[in-house]
Amino acid sequence: MTKQGMNLFIVDDDKLVISDLKIYLNYRFGDDLNISTFCDGESCLEKVDKDTDIVILDYFLNGENGVEILKKIKDINPKVEVIIMSSHEDISLAIQSFRNGASDYVIKGEGALKKIKKIVYHIITEPIRIIIKEFGVSKYMAIFFLTFATMGIVVGYTLFLMK
Repeated sequence: MTKQGMNLFIVDDDKLVISDLKIYLNYRFGDDLNISTFCDGESCLEKVDKDTDIVILDYFLNGENGVEILKKIKDINPKVEVIIMSSHEDISLAIQSFRNGASDYVIKGEGALKKIKKIVYHIITEPIRIIIKEFGVSKYMAIFFLTFATMGIVVGYTLFLMK
């Protein structure tokens, strides 16, 4: 069975941050995202697999270092996009995060939700940009090609299962 939308994990020890972010992303992306939430790094690591697409990870979790969790996530799935969130504006933390595979670094506070929305949108629409760049087609043709290819895969898979 094919998955509906991308799998996104939110990892933060502040339940209010988790709730606000989940509600905001659900409102903005709906079925394009399957959102799972975790209050600690260990429970997130138990669920990360090859189907995990995006992780929004708090840098400072209760007793856990976000960079160490980031490294473990990347060991499990090197292709996952990890967005580090932090309430600290320390450039060395951002550099350390990027060096260990973070896709982006967002400072909590005013504008953080909009920045995360923009980053997630960019990740979701990456296949369209690749098709536009590689084949020199319009955005609408790229969307058509992706839709056509996806339907072909679904139909082919269904026919395979019926045998």
